Amino acid sequence: MEEKEKNEGENKETKTFRSGYVSIIGRPNAGKSTLLNTILGQKVSIVTKKPQTTRNRIIGIKTLEGAQIVFMDTPGIHKKLHTKLDEAMMREARDAMREVDVILFMVEPKFPGEAEKDILDLITGGKKGRLSKKISLFLVINKVDTVRKSKLLPVIQAYAELYPFAEVFPISALTGDGVDVLLGRLPAYLPEGPMYYPEDLVTDQLERFMVSEIIREKVMEATFEEVPHAVAVEITRWEEPQGEGGSASGARGLVRINADIWVERDSQKGIIIGKSGRMLKEIGQAARLEAEKLLNARVFLEIWVKLKKDWRSDTKSISELGF
Repeated sequence: MEEKEKNEGENKETKTFRSGYVSIIGRPNAGKSTLLNTILGQKVSIVTKKPQTTRNRIIGIKTLEGAQIVFMDTPGIHKKLHTKLDEAMMREARDAMREVDVILFMVEPKFPGEAEKDILDLITGGKKGRLSKKISLFLVINKVDTVRKSKLLPVIQAYAELYPFAEVFPISALTGDGVDVLLGRLPAYLPEGPMYYPEDLVTDQLERFMVSEIIREKVMEATFEEVPHAVAVEITRWEEPQGEGGSASGARGLVRINADIWVERDSQKGIIIGKSGRMLKEIGQAARLEAEKLLNARVFLEIWVKLKKDWRSDTKSISELGF
């Protein structure tokens, strides 16, 4: 009896644990950030209706029973690179295709166009190329809630003619339909490995970065045309009480944050500030409320709008702003 219990204990201890990296690749507005947020059950990557919202590679960590999956949300891939910032974003996306175990190629429920074919060629190395045997390529057809199911099969067949995908998943990142099925299959494609992060951690992003992204999201939601893409946010001050230990609810006290919103032209500065400062006040209030939820703290947020002419085309400025 004791021997049996001992063996059972050893089996539990030696149970296989899998871990690895998964990149989410696709066109702008394919729904990559929405998928990551849905998988994690909370917001770690900002989402707007405007293309090219994601600029940096965002890490999301999902720990399951017996597996830990490290996801990488990436900037949307497109061929027209107008600025140094566009080039930096594309480098981020390309780097996220290397040294991973699985790539999720996310598309909309439409027949593949030239843009999708170009991205697939970029991932696989072209018609004569093939991915490393160590990397599995999934086709993830998002936004299936927007089309009839009868229209999906021809789309799947069209993509199957382009590449022998390891798996195909029709999903809706917005509603969560099919996401659990995708998540349930991923561990089988990961190698045996350690738990890279604590099991309660969902992202490795610093709070400063996440707050700066919240502010940028609110600017993007409030403005139009060229303004959203000409904006960068820099946190210049972050102060919070030291040694107070927080409250019984876990709140940490007042966090004082100063941020600069950088734009490329005087006209953009005027748009963000708005008449009598009204637009900036609305942006700041919306950002503060979301930052308080993120930080579980009261937040005092001060924002200034500053001019850095054509910063997206200046390598030094891009580097200074963290890209």
